[in-house]
Amino acid sequence: MTAEGVLVHEVPWALGLDPRAVWHLRGVLGGFRPDVAHAHDSHALSVLRFALGSIGRGAGRRQSSSEPPAVLAHRRVDFHVRKRSAWFRADRLIAVSEAVKAILVTDGIDARDIVVIPDGIDPDEVRTRAALPLNIRDRLGLTATTPLAVNVAALVDHKDQATLIRAAHAARGLAADLHWAIAGDGELRGALERQIAELDLGDRVHLLGYVPEADALIREGNVFVMSSKEEGLGSVVLDALALGKPIVATRAGGLPEIVPADGLVPVGDAMALGRKVVAALVPRSPLPVPPFPERFTATAMAAAVLACSRSLA
Repeated sequence: MTAEGVLVHEVPWALGLDPRAVWHLRGVLGGFRPDVAHAHDSHALSVLRFALGSIGRGAGRRQSSSEPPAVLAHRRVDFHVRKRSAWFRADRLIAVSEAVKAILVTDGIDARDIVVIPDGIDPDEVRTRAALPLNIRDRLGLTATTPLAVNVAALVDHKDQATLIRAAHAARGLAADLHWAIAGDGELRGALERQIAELDLGDRVHLLGYVPEADALIREGNVFVMSSKEEGLGSVVLDALALGKPIVATRAGGLPEIVPADGLVPVGDAMALGRKVVAALVPRSPLPVPPFPERFTATAMAAAVLACSRSLA
């Protein structure tokens, strides 16, 4: 089928290394014979590796269509990679931040094989999606002027909403009317619910679950908060930037490459996080909101990825 004028082959794929996906992709690659095969995460890279049979490093430009394609792999997380994994056999790696590149280099991948290309968004599309009212304060039974801090992230360990909840507890004495909305779902929901109850924050911290209208939620909040202890880049922060929201975040991974220095706090420091959020609510001294950076646009990202692919073809 085609989408936006681009030929698309759907690959059957269950969780993990699905033999059907390997077999199907092998057929597509054999018929299409691409110059470059681009894997966008570790699962895709593993399937691609088996579909090709092997991934040869340092292949450079292909000499003929009978040769395997050059392999381009996209790394969006700042987790360490295992030795002898497929990441070491890709011809080129795209890291979404300098922080991700640093992890890859630390793990033994040559810096010359890595190019940093940040994820990009279309700011106008974000603003359009955010325009439809979510009316989150009405849904939560709050007044129209209730201050609201918003977090949008999966409820998993590295997003560290546990620190966010402790920040809400620390901030209660500084801004008694401040509410916190956490949009996302995940394996830690039960543990976070218990933490909220133990800290007596059930009337202040709201676990919303998955919210399709995340951009509208960000727009309706007063400040956007990221409490991560690991973060490849923090793409949702780009949406907050596009919507002109003050941002408070930890110095995890690639977040300092997006968030202004005066909006950052140490990883795991709940007191500092709470105080910074409260400070962002004060009209007389708001955190500066910079214009949306061109390097984080979808157009800039697409141009950089295309240039990288051409260098391998």
